[in-house]
Amino acid sequence: MATDDRQRQFEQIVAGLTADYPSLAGRRRLSRPALIAVAVLGAVAWALLSVSMVAWGTIGVVLTCVVVAAAGCAAGVSAYRRHRH
Repeated sequence: MATDDRQRQFEQIVAGLTADYPSLAGRRRLSRPALIAVAVLGAVAWALLSVSMVAWGTIGVVLTCVVVAAAGCAAGVSAYRRHRH
C-alpha cells in the first residue's frame, strides 16, 4: 500500500512539473519505421558520395566534404537549439 501511494505521489509531482515546464517532458522521438527510413537514406547518400569520390576525383572529394560539413553544421545547430530551449 505504501509503495502504491508513493508511486502515485511521484507521478503527480512529475505531471505537475511537466505541466509547468514542458521542456522536461522531452522531445518527440521518431517512430521505428521513420528511423529506419532515415538510416537507409543516409546509407544510400553516403554510398553515392563514396562513388562520386572515385568517379569524379577531386570534385567528388570536395562535394563529399561540403555535404559532410553541412550535415555536421545542421546537427550542431539543432543540438544547440535543443539545449537552449
